[in-house]
Amino acid sequence: MPNPYGRHTRHRTGSRRAQNWRLEVSGMSECGHCHQTKAPHTVCPHCGFYNGKLVVPKKEKKSKKAQAGGPQGEEKEGK
Repeated sequence: MPNPYGRHTRHRTGSRRAQNWRLEVSGMSECGHCHQTKAPHTVCPHCGFYNGKLVVPKKEKKSKKAQAGGPQGEEKEGK
């Protein structure tokens, strides 16, 4: 059985192996509502529309005062 003439360098071996792990960018489409790029056949992550209909409503951010737990100036009574 024949043997190889010499050892391949790490660079040569790594360059060959790197071709198998190359990522391919899938085809992207444009959202008909907000005109942002999105994956085809999926809900738009920017506006939440799919096929011209609102599927996922956008969440509204609450202010810090609303998260504090109510109107200010009131003190909680302890036991």
